[in-house]
Amino acid sequence: MRILLAEDEQQLSRAVAAVLSHMGYEVDVAENGLRAVELSREKTYDCMVFDIMMPVMDGIEALHQIRQSGDVTPVIMLTAKSEVSDRVTGLDAGADDYLTKPFAIAELAARIRSLIRRNDSYTPKVISCGNVSLDTTELELKAENSVRLSEKEMQLMELLILNSGKELTAAQIHDKIWKDDENTPEGVVWMYICYLRNKLEAVAANVTILGGKEGPYSLKERAAL
Repeated sequence: MRILLAEDEQQLSRAVAAVLSHMGYEVDVAENGLRAVELSREKTYDCMVFDIMMPVMDGIEALHQIRQSGDVTPVIMLTAKSEVSDRVTGLDAGADDYLTKPFAIAELAARIRSLIRRNDSYTPKVISCGNVSLDTTELELKAENSVRLSEKEMQLMELLILNSGKELTAAQIHDKIWKDDENTPEGVVWMYICYLRNKLEAVAANVTILGGKEGPYSLKERAAL
């Protein structure tokens, strides 16, 4: 699991990152909201934690820009203020939860786990990119034509659509799709990428999966290439 932490207080940022890393998360740290926006466009995250008051760009504006890009990654806002108006502003901007400073890092970790579980449960059943739509309930990939997908093909296509335009390594994909089967080699990712490329071609999709055998991989519209 990868977390994006945007916090300009260096001591707090180092402490939170160290604890989350010890818990097994991969943590990327941004020192301001602008850097957080840049990282969100470059990588895929399971949860983001933003301080509201940051230099260059505050957490609210950063969250606005991230949501406008279509990114639905769960976000927790941190604030030194306890007024209701600050909480409402953050939630209206698209935050999923908030914590008031000072806070216990154990509580932050618990809220991260809760949001990640909830996000897995509430992902829309039909998602799209370009002229392609994916029905995750019916396992159907559709553009000008339609085909059925296997469960793993559907999970991989869902991951690519939800992170369209971002590069995903083979290791990241393997950890997401085959996390419950440690005996499955990482090479299976390339095999399923090939399956999906054939099925995208079969439905006359205007999107394609970029990347060679070793990755990284990204889903992009052909017009944007």
